[in-house]
Amino acid sequence: MPRRATRNGRPPFNKVKESSKKRNANSPAARRFSKPVVVAVVVVLAAGGFWWSKHRQADVAPVVAPTSQTTNTSVSSEALSSFDKLKGRWQRPDGGYIVEVRSVDDTGRMDAAYFNPRQINVSKAVAPRDGGVTKVFIELRDVNYPGSTYTLAYDPVSDRLAGIYYQALQQQSFEVLFARVE
Repeated sequence: MPRRATRNGRPPFNKVKESSKKRNANSPAARRFSKPVVVAVVVVLAAGGFWWSKHRQADVAPVVAPTSQTTNTSVSSEALSSFDKLKGRWQRPDGGYIVEVRSVDDTGRMDAAYFNPRQINVSKAVAPRDGGVTKVFIELRDVNYPGSTYTLAYDPVSDRLAGIYYQALQQQSFEVLFARVE
């Protein structure tokens, strides 16, 4: 098939445009992203997705223990000593469930772990004072523990934690008791 020529003897405009595309196909302007950039973006997105999946339960707002109505920020030595008494390992005699209180700060926020027998994620742990009673609230967020909670009170006479366990899957509450192990 004969070529069509224009008035100046050059090939039609479309042919020139296609040939310039072929010529510049390997230029940086033609390639929008280089392979290292694409790989870096994929790695960053994968890492962000992994982090989000591990920490999505952490979006629950932390609960701060109630404070007195005065503006005094110092905590009485009685409150601190009652928080110190919570530290240690506590075991339910009816099944070997263990609560480990590692620390309690002066606001009542606890660093706590829960085992049955493997470790279960504790999403919230606080020790509020209600009058003269030191309480413990622990919320679990893990497989088979979608928001199960312990609401306990510390009894200094028997050195025990007693209260209610709410089993979220069954939507039932049970009276429980924890005795100090260590």
